[in-house]
Amino acid sequence: MADIAIGKEASEFKKGLQAGISIGIGYFPIALTFGLLAKTTGLTIYESILMSLVVFAGASQYISLSLIAYGTSVVEIILTTFIVNIRHFLMSTSLNEKVEEDVLTNKMIYSFGITDETFSVVSMKEGSVTTGFLFGVNLLAYLSWVIFTGVGHLIGASLPQTLQESMGVALYAMFVGLLVPSMKKSAKVIFLATLAATFNSIFTFGNLMPQGWAIVCATLLSAFMIELIEVANRKQRGIKHEE
Repeated sequence: MADIAIGKEASEFKKGLQAGISIGIGYFPIALTFGLLAKTTGLTIYESILMSLVVFAGASQYISLSLIAYGTSVVEIILTTFIVNIRHFLMSTSLNEKVEEDVLTNKMIYSFGITDETFSVVSMKEGSVTTGFLFGVNLLAYLSWVIFTGVGHLIGASLPQTLQESMGVALYAMFVGLLVPSMKKSAKVIFLATLAATFNSIFTFGNLMPQGWAIVCATLLSAFMIELIEVANRKQRGIKHEE
């Protein structure tokens, strides 16, 4: 029976690796760019790879580079990362209903590997999901992200100094590239982005607080206001429906 169980887990792990190939390929250019930008921001190759090893969260790592460039404190970077990744609570809760029951240790290990992409692949799989399958998907995605972070840093080190310094612009271009598709799909995202940008500008240019705290406070305040408006609109629609 033990041999059968091990064989099943190995088979599920292999299926997970196969399912994770598309994620690994997709991470290639993003991780490569992160490594390159990490080099231009001043991080060593060891620091860049360590960040990808420990954090393993693309958007948060890109934001961290921006905050590091501003000389932001560790507390502000950690808090910003927490806010950006708070959606992982919802993703983990959702997957917990789909994944087979397992020991807490295994759950802690594979929950670390949950990203937007791995969540999408796993949640779309028909039926329940095994621990082996999750480990396979997460491992391939994780290795791709970490390895290509290092490759990107090495490529950045070989670029001329002038080009390295100008690569900082690519960081903002990446943020715009992430934001625009979401703005096209939802008016709520447009209002949220506009409010956050407005608050951040007021806090920063008004010298009301440091750059790091300005980003954190602008994010929280804009999200809170948008949700208040959303709740008010739902209540208004409910009143009209009753009438």
